[in-house]
Amino acid sequence: MKDLDEKTIRLIDRLEAEHCLTLEEYRYLVEHESQEAKAYIAPKARRIADQVYGHDIYVRGLIEFSNYCKNNCYYCGIRADNSRCDRYRLTEDVILKCCDDGYDYGYRTFVLQSGEDPYYTDDMLCRIISKIRERHPDCAVTLSIGEKSYESYKRYFEAGAQRYLLRHETADKDHYGKLHPARMSFDHRMNCVRQLREIGYDVGIGMMIGAPMQTSLNLAEDLKFIEQFQPEMCGMGPFIPHDDTPFRDQPAGTLDMTLYLLSIVRLICPHVLLPATTALGTIHPLGREMGVEAGANVVMPNLSPTEVRQKYLLYNNKICTGEESAQCRGCLQARMSGIGYQVVVSRGDVKRPVA
Repeated sequence: MKDLDEKTIRLIDRLEAEHCLTLEEYRYLVEHESQEAKAYIAPKARRIADQVYGHDIYVRGLIEFSNYCKNNCYYCGIRADNSRCDRYRLTEDVILKCCDDGYDYGYRTFVLQSGEDPYYTDDMLCRIISKIRERHPDCAVTLSIGEKSYESYKRYFEAGAQRYLLRHETADKDHYGKLHPARMSFDHRMNCVRQLREIGYDVGIGMMIGAPMQTSLNLAEDLKFIEQFQPEMCGMGPFIPHDDTPFRDQPAGTLDMTLYLLSIVRLICPHVLLPATTALGTIHPLGREMGVEAGANVVMPNLSPTEVRQKYLLYNNKICTGEESAQCRGCLQARMSGIGYQVVVSRGDVKRPVA
C-alpha cells in the first residue's frame, strides 16, 4: 500500500503466517497504527475468522446479576466507593427466568456477570449454575465474577460452568498498580487466570484499550501475553471514563486502535472467540459492525431485566440499557445481516486447532 512502511507490512505478513512476533515487534506495530495499517490488516483478520468460523456470529446472553463490588478499581463505575451507584442484586428466580427467556430467544450461552460481591456464596452460585444446566442442558454457562479461590473455581466448574471470563486488564505489573488500589495484586490476578486454565475452563482474558497511563510497551506486553497464553476468548474494548471514578477526566480509548488490535489478536490466535464489545458500540454507532469486519465473531446482548440495566454502568453512556431482551437480539441480528453475517443459535464453542 502506498503510504504503509515496508516494516509494518512485513510484520503483519509474518504475524499472519506464523502467529507470533517478538515483544519489540509488537511494540512497533502498536506505535505504527494508522488508517493504512488498519486497512491492510483487517481483511487478513476477517479472512482468517471466516476460514475458522465462516460467517457465523455467536451470541452470548449477558445477565448482570449484581452491581455490588468489594473492589475499588480506579476506572470502574461500580467500584465500592461510588456512593452514587444505585445497587441491586438479582434473586435466583430472576436469574433463572432471564435464562429461560433467553433460551426462547435463541441463546445457547449464558454469561453470569457481577462485581465481586461476597453476598453470593459458593453454595448459592453452584445451585444457580446447576439449575441452569438442568433446565437447559444444551447450553453453556460462562462466569465473569472476578477473583476467587482455586477451590471456588473448581466447585463452579463441577457444578457445570465451562467458561470463565477474567480480563487480565494489563500484563504489566507497574501499570496494574496504577489502575488499582494497593490491596489488589497483579500476581494474584495472573495466578487466578492460570488456575482457571488448570481446572479446565475455557478461559477469557483481555484488556482495556487506551487505559490511563497505558504505553505502547504495555500493549505490546498484552499482545505477547495473549500469544503465550492462547486464550479461548479475548475481550478487548476501549477505555471509557465514568463520571464517578478517579479517572473521570482521562481521555477515552480510540475506535481505531481498538479495531487495529482486534485484527492483531485474530492473527495471533486464529481460533480465538473475539467479541465486538458493547463499549465499541458505545463509542461509535457502528462500532460492533466494525469490530466484526476487523475479525471479531461474538456479540453479547443483554438479558438482564430492563429495570436494572442502567444501574450496571462500568462507564459512561453505555448503550442498550432500555431495550427489552428480544429487541437486543433482533437489533444485533439485523446489524450483522447488514454486513453479510448471521447470528446463529449455537453454544458457539471454540473451534480448537487440529494438532
